[in-house]
Amino acid sequence: MTGRFECWNVGRWIVLGVFLSNIPTAPLSAQVGHDPFNSPYHDIPLHPAFFVFGGHLSHDRGRTGAGPSNASTYAARYEIPAGHSMGFQFTLAYLKGDRFILDPRADSTSPYRKQGPFPTKLGMAEVGLQLRLTGGKTWHGFAPYVGTGLGLMFDLNSPGDTTLSGYHFGTKISLAGSTGVRWYASRHLVVNADLRAHMWRLKYPLSFHVPAPDNSQIVPPNQPLSDWTAHPWVSIGLGWIF
Repeated sequence: MTGRFECWNVGRWIVLGVFLSNIPTAPLSAQVGHDPFNSPYHDIPLHPAFFVFGGHLSHDRGRTGAGPSNASTYAARYEIPAGHSMGFQFTLAYLKGDRFILDPRADSTSPYRKQGPFPTKLGMAEVGLQLRLTGGKTWHGFAPYVGTGLGLMFDLNSPGDTTLSGYHFGTKISLAGSTGVRWYASRHLVVNADLRAHMWRLKYPLSFHVPAPDNSQIVPPNQPLSDWTAHPWVSIGLGWIF
């Protein structure tokens, strides 16, 4: 009897195992996350990229009005990934703007006190760092970012010191903060909308402290002969990921 009972138990477990193994599995509709084919998130290719930009730099000419601004801008940028969400940027830019010429010897009401604007061309070389806010992925092809940069802004061609005031734009250290969004249209092609704030310091000659015949001065004696200026810079670019 004991042997029969044991055989019956073994047989029962075998039948139960065969039955369970033939139950159809439920569809994997309860997976956590998105179906890879329908997910709004896609990986960003972590490869070097090259961008070209066109835009406009505006606003601050400094408190004297002598600084360059109102510039059409053309830039080229090379990028190297630094992890999933960061990248190094190397930028060269050409700025075609204008500036006013000031004559500290002229009265404040004279038309010769401030003349222009005159065409001014500047160049810029910058090293920057960009942080993608969506990490190493896009959302529906879009990836917003923030960034910063340190560069040199230098005079390529300007009217110069025509009034013998001693003012020159020269070469400036520039600081930049940026934000924008990129649309990854394909594996290689990228569209970039960029908003930057560029800052540099203007330096004025001692003649800006000297009184004119009407006793007016371009820079009052109680103010420094230097001035930080901030410039909004809006641009649109196309990039190619290698």
